[in-house]
Amino acid sequence: MSPDDAARARDEEQEAAAAAALALARARKAAADKGLRPGLKPLRRRRPANQPQGTPSGSGPDARDPMLIGEQLEKFVADRGWEVDVAVGSVIGRWPQLVGPDIAEHVQPVSFENGILTLRAVSTAWATQMRLLTSVLLGRLEEEVGAGTVTEVVVTGPSGPTWAKGRRRAPGRGPRDTYG
Repeated sequence: MSPDDAARARDEEQEAAAAAALALARARKAAADKGLRPGLKPLRRRRPANQPQGTPSGSGPDARDPMLIGEQLEKFVADRGWEVDVAVGSVIGRWPQLVGPDIAEHVQPVSFENGILTLRAVSTAWATQMRLLTSVLLGRLEEEVGAGTVTEVVVTGPSGPTWAKGRRRAPGRGPRDTYG
């Protein structure tokens, strides 16, 4: 090996050692920023603020205790602000029990947006009947999901067939006097 090759090899080794030292320093700084102490004895755990001085952790209730699945789900839903959506989803899922089998057979919930529950009836007669029963329905929904969740009920009748199909469709309004 020539003297130039040996010098180049030493320079490369020194550069590699310097890069390794720099990487180690960055890793130690990142660990310190996170509160970790690599290579040192761990710090003693602090006593929770709600636990008086001198009382050991025991078998009593504690913040670290496991929670029931129902409590966990309630906390999960509340943390994400889904209470209203879950309540309305339960109304839509339990529609036959809330309004009865006769009404549920002829009127179905379609959507819920911004406090407005939209229902679709199978006939104009059922749509009219549901419009007359709107105040009763709002009272029942208020009992089930809470006040202010459903602010308005919109009832739509059946929609007529669309005439905008086929290859030979003519532009325009179509036969408007058939369904009305």
